[in-house]
Amino acid sequence: MAVKIRLKRLGKVRVPQYRIVVVDSRKKRDGRVIEEIGKYHPKEDPSYIDVVSERAQYWLGVGAQPSEAVAKILTITGDWQKFKGMTGTEGTLKVKEPKRDKLEIFNEALKDAANEPKGDAVTKKAASKKKAEPKAEEKVDEAPAAETPAEETPAEAPAAEETPAEAPAAEADAEKTEA
Repeated sequence: MAVKIRLKRLGKVRVPQYRIVVVDSRKKRDGRVIEEIGKYHPKEDPSYIDVVSERAQYWLGVGAQPSEAVAKILTITGDWQKFKGMTGTEGTLKVKEPKRDKLEIFNEALKDAANEPKGDAVTKKAASKKKAEPKAEEKVDEAPAAETPAEETPAEAPAAEETPAEAPAAEADAEKTEA
């Protein structure tokens, strides 16, 4: 029986994930396997490669022939050089940076939040617009006040400035005093 070390495809469309398997050469690509000795995910950055070195060495030693793709993967991991007896040529496997701990990320964000100024929760653009509007209103209010005739009595002025909610109450008070 001729034994091959080749890739078995898994994963979804356009997201391939492979298992490095030892299989009879007459079997289908994704058929029954003798043993799985590793994983290969080419879409990750850097590609994820995980090979059980002891099992790869064993199967290469008993005569299993790697496919071209598996031979390149074994070269990257350094298992092919080890099998051939080349010294000083380790693999060129790139490893992904370990993920930061979620607690560490949270504590860092908490420090940043504590250092921020405790001002208005308004963006600078909105704040500048709000500041610009009252100045314009003040100028508008000042101009009509200068043009009002002197006949207006001070008692009538507060009634005009009352809010709509206070106006009915003021009218009711006025009616009681008249009656």
